[in-house]
Amino acid sequence: MKILVIGASGTIGRAVVDALSPRHEVVQAGRQSVAHPVDITRHDTVQALFEKIGRVDAIVSTTGSLHFGPLSAMTAAQFQKGLQDKLLGQVDLALTGQHFLNDGGSITLTSGIVSDEPIAQGANATTVNAAIDGFVRGAAVELARGIRINAVSPNVLQESMGVYGAFFPGFEPVPAGRVALAYCRSVEGVQTGRVLRVW
Repeated sequence: MKILVIGASGTIGRAVVDALSPRHEVVQAGRQSVAHPVDITRHDTVQALFEKIGRVDAIVSTTGSLHFGPLSAMTAAQFQKGLQDKLLGQVDLALTGQHFLNDGGSITLTSGIVSDEPIAQGANATTVNAAIDGFVRGAAVELARGIRINAVSPNVLQESMGVYGAFFPGFEPVPAGRVALAYCRSVEGVQTGRVLRVW
């Protein structure tokens, strides 16, 4: 299969590329990519990416930014960060990408554990991740040509505990390599409309 991985330079993205590359042709894209740059908050770059790489068998998104901070001090502009980036950016990847997928292809987005397990200073993350899960379930019943869509919902990563550990007291972190297996299941399996939790 020809698989597009967006966010390929991130912790999860690198693990997904490592897991899929031995069996498939993996095209790596992201904000830091030289060969295939894309900013999911800008539709023109999303459209340009798909036009450049052509048709694919699978689209994997492991990208998206959120705002963490106390609700009492949060502004609408700060809240918009997660909505415009991780939520609407990934939705745009799905809406645009469906037209570049071969029949029977798949889309895999990324949400996160806080959609089900809220944390302090994580109202934006909970909202965005829950919306991604909802979009996947809704889109699955309408996608044509046998195209499937799922979300992977990881716990906080072992590799990211130095940065995000204070936000996740009592959570058991998971290694990125284990999270990558859920993306493989989404791409190479048969499920659709599923939220694949790695907790």
